[in-house]
Amino acid sequence: MLAVGSQAPEIDAPTSAGSRFRLSEQGGRACTVLYFFPAAFTPGCTRETKEFAHNYNELQMMGAALAGISTDDHDTQCKFADSLHAPFPMIGDSDGAITKAYDVRWPVIGRAQRVTYVVSHEMKILAAFHHEIQIGKHLEDVLLFVDELSRRRRAQS
Repeated sequence: MLAVGSQAPEIDAPTSAGSRFRLSEQGGRACTVLYFFPAAFTPGCTRETKEFAHNYNELQMMGAALAGISTDDHDTQCKFADSLHAPFPMIGDSDGAITKAYDVRWPVIGRAQRVTYVVSHEMKILAAFHHEIQIGKHLEDVLLFVDELSRRRRAQS
């Protein structure tokens, strides 16, 4: 996993929405939440994506952009996003370049670990959460962290 304070690697990839996601172009937001998950259409990953989708508007209101990334191919990721009506971009990383850059790839099985990063508009890692078993903890941790970040920004304004 990348450490808090590390530079976040650029992401420039096609999304399930038919557009390209470029991390460096998310700068209009307070932060970008990148959640990595092992595989589309599995019970845990489906649950996690549904939870993020359910809380997407809340995250947006707090100033966060959101993207889901797995080691599936682009077409599988598109089908997964469509099946769940995901309102945020989903990115397939079948060649493993993104998961490798973010140091979340399991070495033997080649799938992404369940890691969530919160990245600043300056592309610095603000927070990193890793819960393989407690899937719901990712969203809990993210909501608490982004809410605190949002409060600090409002206090500085």
